[in-house]
Amino acid sequence: MKLNFPKTKLRRTMLGVGVFLCIVVIGVAAYAGYLVYKTDSALNQIAAPNDPSPSASAPAASEEPEPEAEESPRAITFLLAGVDSRSGSGGTLNTDVLMLASLNPQTHTAKIVSLPRDMHLKPKTLEDHKANYYYAYFYNKDKETAIANTKNFYSELFQLPIDYMAVINFEGLSQLVDALGGLTIDVDMDMKYRDNADGTNIDLKKGVQELSGKEVLDFVRYRKSNGGTGQSSDIERNGRQQQVISQIVGKLASFKGVTQWDDVIDIVGDNVRSDIPKSELRDWILNFGSMKPDVIQSIPLETRWESPYILVDEDDLNEAITSLRSEAGLPPANDLKLADVVSVDPSSDSVQ
Repeated sequence: MKLNFPKTKLRRTMLGVGVFLCIVVIGVAAYAGYLVYKTDSALNQIAAPNDPSPSASAPAASEEPEPEAEESPRAITFLLAGVDSRSGSGGTLNTDVLMLASLNPQTHTAKIVSLPRDMHLKPKTLEDHKANYYYAYFYNKDKETAIANTKNFYSELFQLPIDYMAVINFEGLSQLVDALGGLTIDVDMDMKYRDNADGTNIDLKKGVQELSGKEVLDFVRYRKSNGGTGQSSDIERNGRQQQVISQIVGKLASFKGVTQWDDVIDIVGDNVRSDIPKSELRDWILNFGSMKPDVIQSIPLETRWESPYILVDEDDLNEAITSLRSEAGLPPANDLKLADVVSVDPSSDSVQ
């Protein structure tokens, strides 16, 4: 049986559907435009302001021969730092986490070595201090050039050309994890530590569990206990950091639409600073799926505590730097003498 609708009713129906579709399209376009605006604002905060040059007091990075032309995208080296600016932390900006990393987008692999925060450094142009001291030193001298100066300092120290440095506020890591819905983490040991001065209250049980942003931050920062649980070695901390980074990268790569980036854009914009050019950051975001590593290898360092410093195994550190250079397509550094710039463990069986 054929149904006949009055033409006026059909026109109204089609007009209503058309108006609804237009509203949806306009709404989506407006929101996408809003996200583009937010992203652009965030990139302005994260990226280098006019590519500030390092000050004369910072050592220049060691020069490397220009690599032969290669297919894009090229391998990239990073210095990653985590700072604690929570109320009660003292506002020292000492780096609680410090990592050197090489990312090879062509092989979808990355290598990371975590530098112990208490590692004793002996630079030729500055005073001896722990590794976590130098970013704060350069920041207090000139915050506009602190990242460039710190990057060049470590480039020269380890004879490893570092392309970019990024600094993340620990509060930002906590917020990012919460925005991603938390992380499923295999906590490797019971962890208890309380410090009323800066508000630290770590209380985690061993085992696989869902952790909030605050708990993930506790997990990666845990070093010692005043609550009856065991101490943590730098090798164990390295493994935790790798686990967290891998999960965050995986969750970001699973985003299917622009709406999922909304909160993440705000958090990253508020809590990350770098010397990466804005145009390159935008390209990385647009090509995140092809840039992200499928395999992230954490390179362990054998260390030993000798108050007030951590001493590292020279062979381990040398192999780590060589591995980072190899991932970046660079040959080994022939004249690298780490014992001249780092306090190494003289014993043959370095253990934490």
